[in-house]
Amino acid sequence: MLAESPPIIRIENLAKTYASGFRALKGVSLDIRRGEILALLGPNGAGKTTLINIICGTVNPSGGRVIADGHDIIKDFRKARQAIGLVPQELSTDAFETVWATVNFSRGLFGKAPNPAYIEKVLRSLALWDKRNNKIMTLSGGMKRRVLIAKALSHEPKILFLDEPTAGVDVELRHEMWKMVRELRENGTTIILTTHYIEEAQEMADRIGVINKGEIIVVEDKDTLLRKLGKRKLTLQLVRPLDKVPESLNGRKLELSHDGSVLEYTFDKGQEADIAVLLKQLGELHIEFKDLQSTESSLEDIFVSLVKESS
Repeated sequence: MLAESPPIIRIENLAKTYASGFRALKGVSLDIRRGEILALLGPNGAGKTTLINIICGTVNPSGGRVIADGHDIIKDFRKARQAIGLVPQELSTDAFETVWATVNFSRGLFGKAPNPAYIEKVLRSLALWDKRNNKIMTLSGGMKRRVLIAKALSHEPKILFLDEPTAGVDVELRHEMWKMVRELRENGTTIILTTHYIEEAQEMADRIGVINKGEIIVVEDKDTLLRKLGKRKLTLQLVRPLDKVPESLNGRKLELSHDGSVLEYTFDKGQEADIAVLLKQLGELHIEFKDLQSTESSLEDIFVSLVKESS
């Protein structure tokens, strides 16, 4: 059996306390696998951006350490930073420069020799080739965001941070960007994504990390997280309203609506066999229903419940 390759990023007991005394990170430890898409979720102020800024070298940690592609981000800053591309939230680009000039310049900042063929490949992959001679100030918001991605990819990083990459873009462009991110991953780039769109994490990520109040609450494969923490709900529309749930059913997770016309049964995945038993019990108690519907928790439901539990 082949040994698992070392993580491309290893974060060990990372802490950050600002001069104001605010503890933004409280001993965060996390391994990020080579070639994965990791979605980092958390409410505003949870520590997502501080974590990214420390890894990218724009904020100094108060404690702990980070190894990026085998290089300590403090002791070997230059080599660690060369492995990383960052697409920030803000649309800050050189408005009077052309697309080609700003992307080419970004490559030079990292000490990379000119490579027009590679820059062309990046621009083509982002549907920017036809805009290469346009000044950035003339581009739409969606195109400006693509330029930020092109700049981040200009020096051929192995790791790409996307901080709220689809904030403020329309649904069509969001789906196009999801496709592009998957293609980057297929080409070997490791991607760390922060997002407020839960559907984005559910659609794209291999693993989900949830951070709240400077601490990692959970890091789990997306499918495993949905399976372990997802709940299913059976909703029964009753023929005749009930005053209360019968005592013989008190052991079950049943909830009656205010008007007594709807009965909800919550159960874990894997407990589907219990439904037949419940329906048999209802029949014995002469509780009839005219409609039933089954739903299951989304990643958003799980995220909300995890954040509530940790608050």
